[in-house]
Amino acid sequence: MAGNKSYTIVEYFGGDDGYRCGYCKNEIGNFSHGMWSHTMTVQDYQDLIDRGWRRSGKYVYKPIMKKTCCPQYTIRCHALKFQPSKSHKKTLKKMSKFISKGELPKEQDDGEPMDSVCEPAAPREPSKLCHLETKCVAIADIQTEEAECPTITEVPTEVVDATATGSETSRKDPVSVPDGRTAAMAPKPGMGADPGRPPCRKAKDLRKERRLQKEQTRQPADGVSSTVTATQSPPTQTSQLKTLEEFISESLPENSPHCLEFRRFLCDSPLEAEHSPDGPDVGYGSFHQQYWLDGRIVAVGVIDILPTCVSSVYLYYNPDFASLSLGSYSALREIAFTRQMHKQSPKLSYYYLGFYIHSCPKMRYKGQYRPSDLLCPETYVWVSIERCLPELENSHYARLNQDPDAGDARLLKDVGRALVLYRRTVMPYAVYSRKRKGSSDETEVQQYAGLVGQDCAERILLYRT
Repeated sequence: MAGNKSYTIVEYFGGDDGYRCGYCKNEIGNFSHGMWSHTMTVQDYQDLIDRGWRRSGKYVYKPIMKKTCCPQYTIRCHALKFQPSKSHKKTLKKMSKFISKGELPKEQDDGEPMDSVCEPAAPREPSKLCHLETKCVAIADIQTEEAECPTITEVPTEVVDATATGSETSRKDPVSVPDGRTAAMAPKPGMGADPGRPPCRKAKDLRKERRLQKEQTRQPADGVSSTVTATQSPPTQTSQLKTLEEFISESLPENSPHCLEFRRFLCDSPLEAEHSPDGPDVGYGSFHQQYWLDGRIVAVGVIDILPTCVSSVYLYYNPDFASLSLGSYSALREIAFTRQMHKQSPKLSYYYLGFYIHSCPKMRYKGQYRPSDLLCPETYVWVSIERCLPELENSHYARLNQDPDAGDARLLKDVGRALVLYRRTVMPYAVYSRKRKGSSDETEVQQYAGLVGQDCAERILLYRT
């Protein structure tokens, strides 16, 4: 993906201290490993999120699943097989009704919760690494007993500025947008139901009654009784289900009083923007997706376009339009966008929704985007959410992979092969430890290498002072 001239450079912080949990509000119950990313390739980040890592700005963190109060499982949706649920269709219809008729729902549905704010632990100040020249270890400088270390390829001449930025807000966190506002009018008080009118009935019951009446009045030409005819499936059920794209196109009719537009821009991120011949036209990297309503911005989503997925980072929106369930609506639009990217890059077929927290009822809505998988925190294989839910009902933490003999197939067994950046020079850890004459940080580096896995440990540069 990134070629031989791009490296990911990180500083690892460990995860010994607990901090406040944004889900259960435990003051010291949230634990995670953390890294500060000075620069990162999209392939390395793809591999990291497939091992349970997640970025918040340039800070990349991985929950300590057995220790944290609210275990957070990486969740992905099979975008190509996704079919909107009843609640998803309701969200699309609300948007359609607003755009076509200008009717804003009076209040937000309870069935469309938003993410709680859960900031990762604040990283310590990163080491100064601005515009450092890096070079390879000369072969002549390495002693003969170190010849088994991997060969180092060409490295970049500059490193991205390491100035720290604040942590990003988690997905679907509402913030005020400084534009004009259109507040929904409160309903006027009335006198209640008219006792002289018949009681209201459900539309479903009325449709069923009308269908039965039609079937009873219809005289079959071949003499088959109407009772048999009534047991057959209605013609509408034999037709194919509508796709997500069809529902979205219906939600944006032409000649409506309102106009909803979408714009996409690259945004600041540790991910390096990349293009590949077999990749999407927009390339890989981090993007802003802006939602414009009648010429003013009402929501902004941040997504990462990676080699095999579109990963949702966060969304912020104008609270005046919270009743439109913009969090769920944006997720549906991003799934549709993933399907669009798949047409340009066949290997890009998943939509990552961040973390699924079963112990927090308000966060279970992510499991409604199906079919979906959860990442096993021990073996890093994907397991369908249907198989995971019974385990998570019994315990906050679960292994998920039901094969007791399975292990981490990508575990780096030789920590000496992990790459480090020391004094502007790239070298295997085995070389670094000899230069430092028995460095005392082997335990920390070994922990880091186990967390990122073999592929990343042999590509990512771990910064050492």
